[in-house]
Amino acid sequence: MPKNELLIDVLGCSLQISADEDPEYLQNLLDIYRQKTEEVRKTTGLKDQLKIAVLTGFLLCDELEKNKNSAAKTRQNTDNGTQPDSGTNQDHAEAEELTLSLISRLGDILGINGEKSQANGVFKLLNTVKYYDWGSPDLIPGLLGKKNESKALWAELWMGVHPEGPSRIINEDLPDNSNNDELPLLSSLIAGNPEFFLGKDSKNFSGLPFLFKLLAAEKPLSIQAHPDLTQAAQGWERENREGVPLNSKFRNYKDANHKPEIICALTPFIAMAGFRHTEEIKNLAGAFFEEAPRDLKAAVFPLLNALDEKETPLKKFLGLLLSLPAAARKMLSDYAVYKPAADGTGEWKLISQFARQFPGDPAVISPLYLNLIYLNPGEALFLPAGVLHAYVKGLGVELMSNSDNVLRGGLTAKHVDVPELLRILDFKPFKPAVIKDDPAAGIFRYPAPCQEFSLAVMRGRQAYPETGPSIILVTEGRTVVSVGESETVLEKGESAFIPANDGSYMLDGDFTLYSAGTGTDRDTAGGGARS
Repeated sequence: MPKNELLIDVLGCSLQISADEDPEYLQNLLDIYRQKTEEVRKTTGLKDQLKIAVLTGFLLCDELEKNKNSAAKTRQNTDNGTQPDSGTNQDHAEAEELTLSLISRLGDILGINGEKSQANGVFKLLNTVKYYDWGSPDLIPGLLGKKNESKALWAELWMGVHPEGPSRIINEDLPDNSNNDELPLLSSLIAGNPEFFLGKDSKNFSGLPFLFKLLAAEKPLSIQAHPDLTQAAQGWERENREGVPLNSKFRNYKDANHKPEIICALTPFIAMAGFRHTEEIKNLAGAFFEEAPRDLKAAVFPLLNALDEKETPLKKFLGLLLSLPAAARKMLSDYAVYKPAADGTGEWKLISQFARQFPGDPAVISPLYLNLIYLNPGEALFLPAGVLHAYVKGLGVELMSNSDNVLRGGLTAKHVDVPELLRILDFKPFKPAVIKDDPAAGIFRYPAPCQEFSLAVMRGRQAYPETGPSIILVTEGRTVVSVGESETVLEKGESAFIPANDGSYMLDGDFTLYSAGTGTDRDTAGGGARS
């Protein structure tokens, strides 16, 4: 008989096997094993996957042994003329062999072995690095303690289950986990038992609802905004209907989710976020263009005039700016490069920098119409949907809903869909509030009005406060995560997934770590002022 394939997805493990068995028989065997593991979990209250697997295997073997004994008794009664089923013993032996083989491999597949860290529900992560031209060769590698001899531009480190950059579970029995595509995916672990790993959040979310990142900007990211839920669902459906490939440079919507986000600085950090008031834009623009050539003044006059409109002045201003003809764009960036900055304003310096980096891009004057914000380490911004923003320079932790939907608005060579950007933007003046943490507190939770995520910073010995699913990242020092008698050590730069729990985890050591968890109703502040 030819070998048949079976995907075994039990207890967060995904394992492909080949066996000389009928597919229906293999599937039936898997169904029996799933049913038995669920029975064991419910009747014993166990949460440790290894213990559930071992006990399930023991009980299945017990049943098989009893069936063998029953078959032996049947053979002893052959004198009465009854013929035993010749296939019974063979079927039992084959079933036992397959079951025991699966049980013996579960520990290796899950990265669970004896007293290793995963046995206590702390799953160290191997994360995906994203390389973009705005990244830094030093900031993220420095935090992780990694050499970067090639000076590659490390822009982001993704921690989570997003298919474009999924995390994997480290197996500490292996000498080297780097670039190991055979390590189990965090997404597969959660999908195998969402009720266990997500807890009560499994009723609200089909998987881990957030994406956690390290972000390092040596040069500015593209100016961008993200859609709300309704806009994302409509855009996703529309582009699917139109047949736009997911990997197309013209694709705006990579999924159907919204993408509110929070950024917290680990180094001094510069950002632009939210539209200034029209009067402030006019004053800054008037000063900036005061010495401009006559032709440039004529080209930008309609933009500035639009700011006096009673209806949607900011929308008209931005639409005209992003639609400037090539000749006007060149004049604008040429002037911006050499515009004197005698008063030393940050806006003037950034405009000149942007013009050198992005010649011909009309958004080089974005510091005139977006708020310029400086963050100290530990300070954060929450950005809701529809807010135009850009991160200019620095290292930070970024937390968002599990989405990669981006509408760009300049400072990029990538696709800028001006009509779609204008459709999803919120054109009310808005300056996000700077959220300041309390370095003396053991824990500080950054307020964010969002159910998908919640960001907290923790320092020093304390009970781990997150009872929902979470990912932690150590940014300073060394921490020991313990539950019961099991301990997991996390050094600076290491990260781990912690499943939903009963609050029995403890943190110890001299450390600073950031925790990404799910949002709660208590996170209702921290937006900023709209008018």
